[in-house]
Amino acid sequence: MTGYERIDGRLWDEPRPVSITVGYQRSAEGSALIEMGGTKVLCAASLEERVPAFLRGQGTGWVTAEYSMLPRATNTRSSRERDTGRVSGRSQEIQRLIGRSLRAVTDMAALGERTVQIDCDVIEADGGTRTASITGAYVALQQAMMMLVRQRVIRRVPLEYPVAAVSVGILKDELLLDLCYAEDYEADVDFNVVMTANGGLVELQGATEARPFARPMVERVMALAARGLEPVFRAQREALRRV
Repeated sequence: MTGYERIDGRLWDEPRPVSITVGYQRSAEGSALIEMGGTKVLCAASLEERVPAFLRGQGTGWVTAEYSMLPRATNTRSSRERDTGRVSGRSQEIQRLIGRSLRAVTDMAALGERTVQIDCDVIEADGGTRTASITGAYVALQQAMMMLVRQRVIRRVPLEYPVAAVSVGILKDELLLDLCYAEDYEADVDFNVVMTANGGLVELQGATEARPFARPMVERVMALAARGLEPVFRAQREALRRV
């Protein structure tokens, strides 16, 4: 696949450079600044010794997330959602995705009756903000869990596998990994793939803005995403070694 020349000169199957800085916010139980190309997201994990009402008395924990974008994360200023009096549908959809992705790899019984709240704030947006948020949120969550273990609040880190995400698009009949904003804007088909480090699929989001795509394309997307996530999982591991 060499027919399409990417804006930043990457190969079709080449992810953007990934950098994760742990402990970015000193007051948070866990935090990470993740940079994927031009996208930067600050992820913070906060612990609460309580659970939502529907979980009280069940001996199980909860992990949830909030997502927002700073006004100048993009080329033009966007209003803060608090000014509109409601969270946008897009933000709600993304924060639910982040929460589902983290809960899928968390042993809630081992966590006990406590909540981990993840805040993902986009500082700069150049495509893939939801995938970067999931990847960085896992690192922040792992730090918070490690803190609980060090304090002997829980016996082990209640995370089964690392989880991360990446986008795959089809643009001018070419498969492209890890789309920047300009590619995402023009793509005929856009997928977001959430996977665990052992190859398990957590979520696959995909939609076309053009003609329908054939079923075998989904398998190709999955294979490309799995390969593309290898350096992302490596970046997570390297960041957590510094905790």
